[in-house]
Amino acid sequence: MRDLNFSPKAFLFDLNGTMIDDMEYHTLAWYGIMTEDLGADLDYASVKKEMYGKNHEVLERVFGKDKFSPEEIERLSVDKEKRYQAGYLPHLSLIAGLDNFLERSKAAKIPMAIGSAAIPFNIDFVVDGLNIRHYLEAIVSADDVQLSKPDPETFLNAAAALGVAPADCLVFEDAPKGVESALNAGMQCLVLTTTHTLKEFDGYPNILGYINDYNDTKLNLLF
Repeated sequence: MRDLNFSPKAFLFDLNGTMIDDMEYHTLAWYGIMTEDLGADLDYASVKKEMYGKNHEVLERVFGKDKFSPEEIERLSVDKEKRYQAGYLPHLSLIAGLDNFLERSKAAKIPMAIGSAAIPFNIDFVVDGLNIRHYLEAIVSADDVQLSKPDPETFLNAAAALGVAPADCLVFEDAPKGVESALNAGMQCLVLTTTHTLKEFDGYPNILGYINDYNDTKLNLLF
């Protein structure tokens, strides 16, 4: 890691692509809705590029702000999440090594929280499906913030819920917008290489390092 002297007092986790490797299933769900149901002329790569933020923000970026009514957005969002959960359920699992990392962090009395743009419906699907709620002292979802990442609100709310200063938090992220959110919150970041290329993270000064999963021996430096 870049800064071996940093001793975090809390761990903040993004969820999708960071605790579970599921972003393909979110993209597939949106791709089906956008191309088959809504008739958009988009390829898979174009849809994947928009996979951040709240559902209504995804729809607005692709189709424009006034394309859908609030009722239509809600219906499309529910449909998307049902498709995502049905597709991902057979593969639901923590990223390799995370179970041990969570246990080790809890034993070290390092408080942990989730700070995610996911809705509670999906967070509960993961947290309860994998029985990890007892490790977490706080969860900040899309419903708990006004502004999505890269705004710092998500991670600042998580830090406040844990009672830990932002500068003492270490964020685990997989997406550039999430790293930018951590930077805007004044937090250091470790990047999971599950979703994006290393090149996409160029220019972010708050990245301490990159890991493929939680078996990486660099994590031993955090304890």
